[in-house]
Amino acid sequence: MFKMEHSEVAATLPAAQSLSSSSSSPPAVVISPCAACKILRRRCADKCVLAPYFPPTEPIKFAIAHRVFGASNIIKFLQELPESQRSDAVSSMVYEASARIRDPVYGCAGAICHLQKQVNDLQAQVAKAQAEVVNMQLQKANLVALLCMEAEQPPPSPHPTSLESVDEFIRSPSFLEGNNLESLWEPEALWT
Repeated sequence: MFKMEHSEVAATLPAAQSLSSSSSSPPAVVISPCAACKILRRRCADKCVLAPYFPPTEPIKFAIAHRVFGASNIIKFLQELPESQRSDAVSSMVYEASARIRDPVYGCAGAICHLQKQVNDLQAQVAKAQAEVVNMQLQKANLVALLCMEAEQPPPSPHPTSLESVDEFIRSPSFLEGNNLESLWEPEALWT
């Protein structure tokens, strides 16, 4: 393995970044030691199993996974997998390690429980909103039916107003026979 000057490494970084950004296939050529070999302070071999997944531009990625799983476990795990699944496995290990560092007790399970609670709360809100929509649709249907019934009924016949019926009652003979109206209008009758 040969050493490159700092300016040569900097010139190859954009190419290495573009190659490392694709998750479907590993990059074909790694110019400088991978992040894993830099952190482990060892020589990066030509067929380093970690180099395609931990590029030199992303040392934090390996540091997080190494802290939780250890380098030897990561290497063993990657060697047991077919190359088509290694990129996804590395992404999963880094995510799980990050979750374990944030929440040492529950790790990913804590994040999953939190997200499941949010899903349950949102499902309850959706069910409540759907029930309100059904209730409003029923109210609308009832209102439309009531308006249709009122439109179908014939207009009511005109009834005498209350003043007309009072006048007729006062003029009737039964009202005049039993009441002594003259005594009510005499001044002594009003003040006594």
